[in-house]
Amino acid sequence: MDIKLQVNAIMLGVEDVARAKKFYAEGLGCEVEQDHPGFVRCGLGEGSASLVLYPREAAARDAGVPAGGSGFRGCSFHFVTGSREEVDEVMRAAVAAGGTAVKEATAAEWGGYDGYFSDPDGHLWKVATAA
Repeated sequence: MDIKLQVNAIMLGVEDVARAKKFYAEGLGCEVEQDHPGFVRCGLGEGSASLVLYPREAAARDAGVPAGGSGFRGCSFHFVTGSREEVDEVMRAAVAAGGTAVKEATAAEWGGYDGYFSDPDGHLWKVATAA
């Protein structure tokens, strides 16, 4: 294959697009690049894929799969920061914006520092630093 796989956008199926937009844009500082009824695209910064927020039922219908799902969904998003203070800052911002601290940030077995939060729809984010 001559084409190299890359990720241009990450789509999250959400129950409430407006709530998800508020969480990511206002709570975590993502830049809203497109805002349409039932569809929001957020920029995650230079060199990063876009984050697309789309109704869960519609996303499942588009893929031709059932919309049900709970608990660990087989993936998580990882944000690697430069310091423990930044990990703590992101964790606090996520909780203040309506997310849930799933695993408080602590020293990790591999020598770094990390924690997990979930957005209002249960999507897991790991925030970590090697510092």
